[in-house]
Amino acid sequence: MDADVPSAWNTEESRTYSPVDTDREMQYRTYRHESGDLRLKVAPASLDGEDHPGYALTATSYPGLDLSETIRVRTVLTFERCNSIARDFMDLFSANYDGPGSLEDALDYAYERTREHR
Repeated sequence: MDADVPSAWNTEESRTYSPVDTDREMQYRTYRHESGDLRLKVAPASLDGEDHPGYALTATSYPGLDLSETIRVRTVLTFERCNSIARDFMDLFSANYDGPGSLEDALDYAYERTREHR
């Protein structure tokens, strides 16, 4: 269990790196729910082919399976802000998740409360 994430979540991967074309340090982090049914990724938006500065939070249901789906939850300017939104998402998801049958409902609940409202 990681100290900086809610108890039902674990940090799966965490990296800091400097891209070739800049001297600015970038960060990348993935989290996995203890059920294994959901993975969150906080990464530079440019990694997903976006021409957008900042960081993107994405959620992947059933990671590693053929039926997995990834949604973009939010894009913000800094890693710290994106990671904070990820922690809020984790709390909201965990409060509504009650096994695989409730994954979509819990995912929708957390998404609606953390996505950017336009």
